[in-house]
Amino acid sequence: MKVMIETERLILRELEYTDKNDLFEMDSDPEVHLYIENNPVKTIDEIQKAIKILKKQYDENGIARWAVVNKLTNECIGWSGLKYFNQPLNNHNNFYELGYRFKKKHWGKGFATESSRAILDFGFKNLNVEQIFAITDPRNESSKKVLAKLGFDFIETFDYEGDPTDWFELKKTTWENKKPNP
Repeated sequence: MKVMIETERLILRELEYTDKNDLFEMDSDPEVHLYIENNPVKTIDEIQKAIKILKKQYDENGIARWAVVNKLTNECIGWSGLKYFNQPLNNHNNFYELGYRFKKKHWGKGFATESSRAILDFGFKNLNVEQIFAITDPRNESSKKVLAKLGFDFIETFDYEGDPTDWFELKKTTWENKKPNP
């Protein structure tokens, strides 16, 4: 296992097929999918296909969503990472988007904020991008709180495949000059 990033409580690494049961536990939960297409997975095969897509993104873009592993338990508790968009989204193209998703039993413990801080630092330092974007359902207050803690600015609500979606931006200069709220 190649460790990509390590934080106080977490190891972030590429997702592997051995993570399939943990990812199935997360992505089969209807509450986890409430604000993301509301379409929980039904089979392990769906998870394996998703991991295959992520592995292709690692190869093509050098980055994608990473497994978030609890150091104390060695459990894959979810994923967090940057996705490279080379197709247009909200009048943007060729950009990185921060995303995260966790098993419900790990919500409210600061894992999204902790893992995202490490990933944003990696993105700005190693990928040398000028901004990173994030999107969320306008009703997802928990996700919006995480983005605010990280220093993201709300830009607008746009139509994403027929649904209102909030668009956020974090500029490199903001990240470097202003410590995000704890």
